[in-house]
Amino acid sequence: MNRLVWKLLRQHISIGQLTGFFFANLFGVVIILLSIQFYKDVIPLFSAGESFMKKDYLVVSKQVDAFSSFRKKGNTFTAEEIKDLSEQPFTQAIGQFTPSRFDVSAGVGMQRGGMQFSTEMFFESVPDAFIDVNLNQWHFDEDTRSLPIIIPRNYLNLYNFGFAQSRNLPQLSEGVISMIGMDIRIRGNGQTESFKGNIVGFSNRLNTILVPDEFMKWANNTFAPNTEVTPSRLIVEVNNPADADMARYFREKGYEIEDDKLDAGKMTYFLRLVAGIVLAIGLLISALSFYILMLSIYLLLQKNTVKLESLLLIGYSPAQVALPYQALTATLNFTVLILSVLILGSIRTLYMKVLSQLYPNPGSQSLATVVCIGILLFAGVSLINLISIRRKIRMIWRNKD
Repeated sequence: MNRLVWKLLRQHISIGQLTGFFFANLFGVVIILLSIQFYKDVIPLFSAGESFMKKDYLVVSKQVDAFSSFRKKGNTFTAEEIKDLSEQPFTQAIGQFTPSRFDVSAGVGMQRGGMQFSTEMFFESVPDAFIDVNLNQWHFDEDTRSLPIIIPRNYLNLYNFGFAQSRNLPQLSEGVISMIGMDIRIRGNGQTESFKGNIVGFSNRLNTILVPDEFMKWANNTFAPNTEVTPSRLIVEVNNPADADMARYFREKGYEIEDDKLDAGKMTYFLRLVAGIVLAIGLLISALSFYILMLSIYLLLQKNTVKLESLLLIGYSPAQVALPYQALTATLNFTVLILSVLILGSIRTLYMKVLSQLYPNPGSQSLATVVCIGILLFAGVSLINLISIRRKIRMIWRNKD
């Protein structure tokens, strides 16, 4: 019986309407699935340690003037000043640079290369949340006396493009530097201890030699127990580096921002703003696509209103009349799902080549999550379509007289 109904109704189905229905649905589903998968693939660039669009961080210090050396505490920040800065509306989080209060010397060498260096140095630490490198190895092992160290990337650049070239020495890559062992000797409070240091990362954000915060607290308590540790620099996470009130606050307080990071932060802020606008436009297009989908269904039913009324009058139930349209839309939705996944896989192959050039390890996110979302989307949209068709048929049944 349903086959006879379908033969009657399909004579009045517009191929153009079905084509518009199909491509609108396909376009919307591809946008949604591609947005989700692209976000999953690029999240390392935004959230990993060496991300190029991390949150906005500013390194704040006090201006050095002719009278700084005569002040009792120098240019350090007091607890009241730190509290005042943390309460400002532009401040999201604040961390302190903890300096070492003990003597540090380091011997650096490579046995195969026959290179040996020895120098006095210093350490600083910041909370782990403000570090911009991978933290997998960022832990002090007291048993093995292994001390991880992070150095600024510009230190390596200065060596490679300045010192090494002037002395005809070989240039060193980050991988080679990470293989170099460092013999760290710490002295203070009548004690001397040795540690095995190794460079685990290079920071673009922090222009200092970093050790884990847990190690710094332990070392200061052990080698300089009676010395007050006050920070001379702060690292501040801000919500909008283009905030005029923030610039005015720093100027009035006499605070300085290192390395012109305020201007770099403004660029990052506007990049994220543009990315948010593009995402909003994509969501709007997806919503319009689903609207077109529903509109196509109603237009299809409206065009066949006379035939539908005739079928209902001769004894067919609303469920029997609705079934061919429901089967048609469900088949089209399933076809859209399959094609969307295939198109997504092709597009992902193209942009992953670009991401691999921007980020060494872009990750290997699978399509499983997006496929599951697509199935749920197919089920939800099909259910809405089935209900809408049934309601439209019932309206025709109620209004047939």
